[in-house]
Amino acid sequence: MIPKFARILAARSSLHRTAVVLAAVALVSTAACDRQKAAAPPTPVVEVVEATQRDVPIYMEWVGAMDGNVNAVIRPQVTGYLIKQNYREGDLIQKGQLLFEIDPRTFEAALDEAKGVRAQKAARLETTAANLARIKPLAAKNAVSQKDLDDSTGAYQSAKAELEAADANLKTAKLNLGFTRITSPITGIAGIAKAQIGDLLSPSMPTELTTVSSVDPIKVYFNLSEREYLKLAGEAAVSGNRPDNVPLELILVDGSVYPHQGKVAVFNRQVDPMTGTFKIAALFPNPDNLLRPGQYGKVRATMAVARGALLIPQRAVTEMQGKYLVAVVGPDNKVDIRTVIAGERIGSDWLISEGLKPGEKVIAEGTQKVRPGMTVETKPFVLAAPAAGTPGKPASGPAAPAAKE
Repeated sequence: MIPKFARILAARSSLHRTAVVLAAVALVSTAACDRQKAAAPPTPVVEVVEATQRDVPIYMEWVGAMDGNVNAVIRPQVTGYLIKQNYREGDLIQKGQLLFEIDPRTFEAALDEAKGVRAQKAARLETTAANLARIKPLAAKNAVSQKDLDDSTGAYQSAKAELEAADANLKTAKLNLGFTRITSPITGIAGIAKAQIGDLLSPSMPTELTTVSSVDPIKVYFNLSEREYLKLAGEAAVSGNRPDNVPLELILVDGSVYPHQGKVAVFNRQVDPMTGTFKIAALFPNPDNLLRPGQYGKVRATMAVARGALLIPQRAVTEMQGKYLVAVVGPDNKVDIRTVIAGERIGSDWLISEGLKPGEKVIAEGTQKVRPGMTVETKPFVLAAPAAGTPGKPASGPAAPAAKE
């Protein structure tokens, strides 16, 4: 009986210890949950910038492609073998400068032959003229028949016509010989030659020899939409100025502003039905031949100056379902989401017409972390420096510079 009683006591003692351990574990777990519930979430840190007010130019921008003011396509006018190239590709050449030479021997022989034929025709004309001079007095005295007079007159007229044809053939032979020396019709930059020494050239060949482009001034083509055209026409009607009198700036691909201003030179007569735009050509002075055909750049026209414009970075504006929203941080560091009316884009900034006051702080970095009424911790927003090789490039934002509508 005693051993059985001892075993019962031992079992009860083990159950008691297990219950104590479980109670302790439950107590620790409950305390941990209470600590987690009591811990408040960290205050989000956002970068803010003040809405600034200043005078800014309102401009329109278009992507432009450069081309020579005059592009002279150089082609052979006679058939022959190319024997010499007399210019260095890419150099500035003068009007009348010799570019290529074609083997002239065939044409020299043709010229000599034309000279000989002309001499024959000239001699025949002299003979017929002398015969006619003898016949006329005799015909007046009826010493010869009228037929003799008519024959002499006809021979003279025929010889005269043959001499004129020989003169024309001689001129053609001289021209053809001259065409073996191919010269530049304009002053400009000469392109890479598309024929090599020894090639057989002809006027019907599919490719040109080279192209010479006049680049001072240089022509810049860009496209103007119908909407932009109507806006410009309306502003011109109000101000009394012609749209083509607006000075133009050229921004090169490295972000630098070309030092010479341009002006509109050509305004196409109609809208291109494929693109719905007008083709415009502007001329920019290019005294150092810095600009070359094929380059690209932005053509900028300053249309007006907005006085006291309110500006914030484009990255601070969120577009949602056709509305523009900004997150404003009040003096109590609480967030207010507002709908604003956005105007023109000025570089990396956006002009705000309504919904914001000067000096108010808007979130430029961290808008995805906030909700209306949330308390935030703020620090100044610092715009990242442009990448190397792209000076002056606007910071990324909702869209490209909005000088255009």
